[in-house]
Amino acid sequence: MTTSRSTARPAYVGKAAATGVGYTDFTDSGGRTVLSRALEACQAALADAGLSAADVDGLCSFGLFNDSVSCQAVATGLGCGDLSYVLDLNNGGSQPAFAVLNAAMAVASGVANTVVVYRALNGRTGKKVGSTRFDAPSSQFRYPIGLSAYPQYIALWARRYMIETGATEEDLAAVVMNQREFSARNERAVRRTPLTLDQYFDRDYVVEPFRSVDCTVEVDAAVAVVITSTERARDLAVPPAVIEGGAWVTGRGSGLDVADLHSWQDFSRNCQHRLADRLWSAAGVGPQDVDVAEIYDCFSPAVLYGLEALGFVERGGAGEFVRSGQAGPKGPLPTNTHGGLLNEGYVHGMNTVTEAVLQAQRRGGARQVPDANIVVATSGVLVDGSAIVFRNGAS
Repeated sequence: MTTSRSTARPAYVGKAAATGVGYTDFTDSGGRTVLSRALEACQAALADAGLSAADVDGLCSFGLFNDSVSCQAVATGLGCGDLSYVLDLNNGGSQPAFAVLNAAMAVASGVANTVVVYRALNGRTGKKVGSTRFDAPSSQFRYPIGLSAYPQYIALWARRYMIETGATEEDLAAVVMNQREFSARNERAVRRTPLTLDQYFDRDYVVEPFRSVDCTVEVDAAVAVVITSTERARDLAVPPAVIEGGAWVTGRGSGLDVADLHSWQDFSRNCQHRLADRLWSAAGVGPQDVDVAEIYDCFSPAVLYGLEALGFVERGGAGEFVRSGQAGPKGPLPTNTHGGLLNEGYVHGMNTVTEAVLQAQRRGGARQVPDANIVVATSGVLVDGSAIVFRNGAS
């Protein structure tokens, strides 16, 4: 039995927009609470938009393994008044685009007027996703054979993708080198030094096929963005990035184990393959209309998954697409213009979404894609994930 889905565009489309964005530094030095980082990023985002805490009546955030701080605590720290909308999500990197979509729905439906969406964590000096123990019903089988760290799980997915599509380690290298071209222009990025192919292959494996540079940089940081109505956003201090549509998917077989190793039927395709049709239907555009792609990249092959899943290239063609420069600064689809999570830092993809906002607002500085109009951002690399489309709303 199949369930039909509406092809009508969602009611929030065009009615809500992202405005101010805010960042803390991306660091490994520690010494600060997650709450202090959250407050700094939210205050910076409000100041960027020309707003204050008094304007905020909603907050939305997400965490993973209780590594963040609640919206209520942040509202208190900011000095907000009564809130009409609070949403604390879980599930880490699948959430950023989904969190912004939820804020957009709250604004468009009249539940809230101004929602701050943030992600804050001490991902370097606190709980590290890369080395956290993932207890689940199958732990008794995984741990005795040494399958214990998150990079190992993603490596299994990556290897299956490489077997099925013919992708090579040169393709992974191309992703890393391409994104270093962008991160060299990004003052926030932790990794900014250009990388050659020889230098890539000189790096040690973390777990095959991943070398250290194929893995994201864990940092202590916070990132925030303000969501309000499109009409109101046009009167604020920065141009609006209008929310044109988005999608979420929880694939069948999700949630019983880390990386769903025992239930997912095809490791060579991920969540973005399952939501792509709904994403483009909601946004009223297609991959051919996109000027910039910001693809969640906790590990380098996630970019190859995303390019193929969203229809930018044919199955198995993502490696050649990146190697030939088409995803680079001078290519037709600049991809991960902040350098990606691989280089800027791992704020669980919230910074991927805010980079999409900046590109749609044409405020990307030295890494800005000229005349960017339609920008897509994805969140998540395995079974659960989301994506969102922004449009330049200056006119």
